[in-house]
Amino acid sequence: MADADPPGAILRGLVAEAVGVEGSDTEAIAADLVERGDEPGTAARLFGIVGSGDAVVGVVPRADPALARRLLGDSDRVDDGSIGGVGDEGTDGRTIRLVFTGRAADRLTGPSGTVIRPVLAERGIEAYRHDGDSPIGVLLVDDRAVVGLFDERGLAALLWSDAPAVREWAAATCRRYLSAAEPA
Repeated sequence: MADADPPGAILRGLVAEAVGVEGSDTEAIAADLVERGDEPGTAARLFGIVGSGDAVVGVVPRADPALARRLLGDSDRVDDGSIGGVGDEGTDGRTIRLVFTGRAADRLTGPSGTVIRPVLAERGIEAYRHDGDSPIGVLLVDDRAVVGLFDERGLAALLWSDAPAVREWAAATCRRYLSAAEPA
């Protein structure tokens, strides 16, 4: 793909390639997509999807403080009035297991990690640190795969799919990173 392609096209192409879709047949991945600038935006969609899941497992390459505050319930509320992801009382029986890699892992173990790790633990979020990196964020929220593409400004595009091939790829990706990670 050309560098001039919009983030959504780049992300759709990366996911199609990862699940083995040939050529331009990206419709086979049966994915919904939102890019920066769309309404509602990437952050709102992410909060809605994560907030509706009972089990969240993922690989997080970037720790955007504004996204984290909203997902942890320390900021704005999402459209349905609930806090975006995790409420003030913890995960309310939900399972949340995140592998931080790349820049996110550096934040988790750096000076800000002394603040971040207790907040995650207080909310029942299992945090792991991976020494590598990932060009994209990958979440498995119940049976839905969610993939985010980051750029220098933050979350540029978000794709989600219930297609079995995409879910299987997301689950395998999360397992691979978890098996190579250490508890934070």
